[in-house]
Amino acid sequence: MPAAVGQDWPPAVRSLIAARFARSIGQGALVVGFTLYLHALGWGAARIGALLSAALLLAVLLTLLVGPLSDRLGRRHFLLAYECVVLVSALLALCSAQDWALWVGALLGGFGRGANGAAGPFGPLEQAWLAQGLQPEQRARVFSLNATLGFGGMALGALLAALPALWQGVLPGALAFRPLFGLPLLGSAIGLALLWRAPDRAAPQAPASAAGEPGGASTPRPHGLLLRLALANSLNGLGIGLVAPWMAYWYALRFGHGPASIGPALAASFIASALGAQLARRLAQHVGLVDAVVYMRVVGLALLLLTPFSPWFGLAAAVWAVRSAFNRGTVGVRQALVVGLTDERRRGLATTVNNVSVMLPRAIGPAISGLMLARGWLVAPFLVAAVFQGAYLVAYRGFFAGLSAARP
Repeated sequence: MPAAVGQDWPPAVRSLIAARFARSIGQGALVVGFTLYLHALGWGAARIGALLSAALLLAVLLTLLVGPLSDRLGRRHFLLAYECVVLVSALLALCSAQDWALWVGALLGGFGRGANGAAGPFGPLEQAWLAQGLQPEQRARVFSLNATLGFGGMALGALLAALPALWQGVLPGALAFRPLFGLPLLGSAIGLALLWRAPDRAAPQAPASAAGEPGGASTPRPHGLLLRLALANSLNGLGIGLVAPWMAYWYALRFGHGPASIGPALAASFIASALGAQLARRLAQHVGLVDAVVYMRVVGLALLLLTPFSPWFGLAAAVWAVRSAFNRGTVGVRQALVVGLTDERRRGLATTVNNVSVMLPRAIGPAISGLMLARGWLVAPFLVAAVFQGAYLVAYRGFFAGLSAARP
């Protein structure tokens, strides 16, 4: 990060963003490598889908447990515990291919899920901590930069996931994927060091009558806004879960490619997402936060529909990469909107509602699409996902039209 960037930001911001970047490299490698590793071990699509769904459901439970609690106790020690868990999970996966070790890695370490570098089920805590002390006009820039560097790290990790093709002569078969688990191990070690030094504080107590930042006579109360957010996000989450966790596996089934080409293909999608995050921030300055999300994701929806009908691997990868720019690139802008829906004392609750309302339906998606893929239905998950993504855009625009003029 250039020295001129973030000089007026709270002290913890740089540490949190750097920890996210370190964490995202390992996540990017396992977004490519984990399902391919399970496939090489003989796991079928239905079994892999059940594992991914179970991992997401556990993440929902953990998020519900610790999210609101962090508003009173602070966030630092929860995130330090998360880094320790990922570190141990990665160490176990490095040493063993036993089913129990893989279940531990998926359930507790979040392997194969990918989260743009976010701290798994503790992502809401990370967002609330990042927002501490930021002025409203700073949020879109900080959250977009956070998303950009997260996508950049995911891209680097996805490129590194191509390495098993180079050492298959020494580490044959599924064993070639095992060294990839060293990346989340190293990322969590770096994250521990960064977060250990980052200052945190519990949210200030405010009077019971205090209004959230979007408040006003014509603006819904914060809890009403959060309910609308949850309803819209549930549509988005199911659409994401049907397709996104499966892309590496889908490329392998549809085109017969391995990590040497799938890794760079997904890396391109993360690079495009990073560029999209900056595009979304700039667009939001002109049309507002809500309209920036809607305009970009309409384009992403069209590209989602085109992806499964692409006849060649290179074309499918290119369409998916551009789709990622317009779809995933809006994550920073969406997070900036969420943290502004309430005052600081409810920010952990707001980010928890935001994440859980995506994660719970997203947890259902892999199990459903896993059954489709097991039957050879390679187009169906994309079509069903597009229905839910379209419904999300209608709901998001309808629910937050009153905030569409809000600009970073």
